[in-house]
Amino acid sequence: MKEGTGRLFVVTAPSGAGKTSLSRELVGQVPALRYSISHTTRAPRGEEHTNGDYHFVDRVTFQRMIDQGEFAEWAEVHGHFYGTSLNEIDRARWEKD
Repeated sequence: MKEGTGRLFVVTAPSGAGKTSLSRELVGQVPALRYSISHTTRAPRGEEHTNGDYHFVDRVTFQRMIDQGEFAEWAEVHGHFYGTSLNEIDRARWEKD
């Protein structure tokens, strides 16, 4: 992970509580904010698509990423893995306005 300044805000709540809606609204209203896209092993739902809503990966890929220390955080929820990669945080932190 690159060294630098800035703040990381973590939004956490149970499934279905509105984390994505809140985050997207904030990013839309505060131009300096960036949204990091989490990885998951679950299948896309409805209109979701990879690299926009989540990075959808298989369990083998996710486990490899865990083993290689690529996540800032991860958890297994309802039989699926979810996590925030260090690379994704770097992408969001260093993305140009």
